[in-house]
Amino acid sequence: MISNNKKDFLFDLINSLSPSEKRNFKLFAKRLASNEGAKFLRLFDVLDKMEVYNERQLLEKTPVSKKQLSNMKAHLYKQVLTSLRLLYADRNIELQLNEQIDFGRILYNKGLYMQSLKTLDKAKQVASLYGLNTIMLRVVEMEKVIESQHITRSIENRADILSHEAAHLSEKVDLKNRFSSLSLQLYGIYLKTGYIKDKEGREMLEGFYKENMPVYDFQNLGFYEKMYLFQAQVWYYHIIQDFPVCYRAAQHWVDLFEAAPQMIKVATGSYLKAYHYLLDTLFYLGYYERFAQVLEEFRQSLKQEDFVFDGNSKVLSFLYLYSNLINFYFLKGNFTKGVEEIVPELLRDITPVKRKLDVHHLMVLHYKIACLYFGSGDNERAIIYLEQVIQNSQIGLREDLQCFAHILKLIASYEAGIDEKLDGQIRNVYRFLIKMDDLHQVQKEMMHFIRNLSRIYDHELKGAFIELRDKLIAYENHPFEKRAFLYLDIISWLESKIENRPVQDIIQQKFSEKIKREKNRIIDNGL
Repeated sequence: MISNNKKDFLFDLINSLSPSEKRNFKLFAKRLASNEGAKFLRLFDVLDKMEVYNERQLLEKTPVSKKQLSNMKAHLYKQVLTSLRLLYADRNIELQLNEQIDFGRILYNKGLYMQSLKTLDKAKQVASLYGLNTIMLRVVEMEKVIESQHITRSIENRADILSHEAAHLSEKVDLKNRFSSLSLQLYGIYLKTGYIKDKEGREMLEGFYKENMPVYDFQNLGFYEKMYLFQAQVWYYHIIQDFPVCYRAAQHWVDLFEAAPQMIKVATGSYLKAYHYLLDTLFYLGYYERFAQVLEEFRQSLKQEDFVFDGNSKVLSFLYLYSNLINFYFLKGNFTKGVEEIVPELLRDITPVKRKLDVHHLMVLHYKIACLYFGSGDNERAIIYLEQVIQNSQIGLREDLQCFAHILKLIASYEAGIDEKLDGQIRNVYRFLIKMDDLHQVQKEMMHFIRNLSRIYDHELKGAFIELRDKLIAYENHPFEKRAFLYLDIISWLESKIENRPVQDIIQQKFSEKIKREKNRIIDNGL
């Protein structure tokens, strides 16, 4: 079993390397003749062949004592990172700029002040092009050091220019940090609780959002300030389930990159997130045509020759592409097709990135796969994936998702005829919901109904399903109860029981009727 302490960081790093990165490291390490056959290279080879970290086996196969091991691993860790830095320096703007700043420092230490200033100025111009104000500020601070200690006579009034530039950049960096901190805090709230549950929660979130939103003039914001502003807006409106406004914020976020395409390679993660949350919002709004259009745009953008896939972007593109492909099948009600077409691809493509996926994103994927199986009528498989969500009961991690995974598991168990332990399951779910403070009216109605199923005669079932459906329909537009329908289309499931038809047939029929109404609306408006 892989331990989680620091001594395994090296193993994880080596395990994450691609074949080309490993070859590059070997060439880098052997550039000096004295390194040929070095202990740290033999240590690398042994770790590279391990599937699971085992320190005893490592000591047996390498000429390193237990006392030397810690220092040897630290040395190898640094060598691997250095080789990666050199390999990717020409593909990463920030690595290139940091290198130029290092060169400027070396030239300054050599007493070559004008050469140092020229190198720093080039770095500043590139940083300005990509809106990297933090790096620009580093450059300006170094320019101030050179100008304050040595009379270079590079430009008249140089001291005033640099002081003004530093003050302006400091303000922009501070504003960017305030936007990014707000965005991160909102994301943390979502990870813990999901959507807003009640009036008190909404008021607290509104107060937090207004209190921490900095005063700003939008026209004077740079790229990164706008990017983090849109991120914060998306998270806020997503949590309170104001999806029309969330859609506008997400569209602005994507448009920001469309207007400055050079920023995609320096803020790739944010670019991928922008598309994901635009698609996610369109899914919740049920805008199928627009969703299909944006999904195709997203897929095509990932195929561009100049799109840089590093380890992080590979993980994010995998997550966001498959998450939205599954949503595409949800929208149309094609659950069986989704199981046949998407799940095998997903399980194949997850292999190289699975070790890098965090628990939260794995939970979301497992829940979506479970919903695909449930919609297709394969309740046993749905239960397997729901169990994987339920088992990740870490405090503060998507409590909302776990709540609805419990409820969906109850329904799937009933559908599969696994009802001999249903009463015990219901009691456990009740306790869980009370502990999570998530026992709201929709959950109460569902739990009460499932608990009484064993007491309802067969000829009374249809009436019971109709009664529950009519009760729940009243909550579809309730500001706090409607969140339940974002996790599970309970109404369609009840209608499938009432009409004795597969649930995906019901959803497909609703989808067809919605598309027909939309086309008629367009015709009626002469569009």
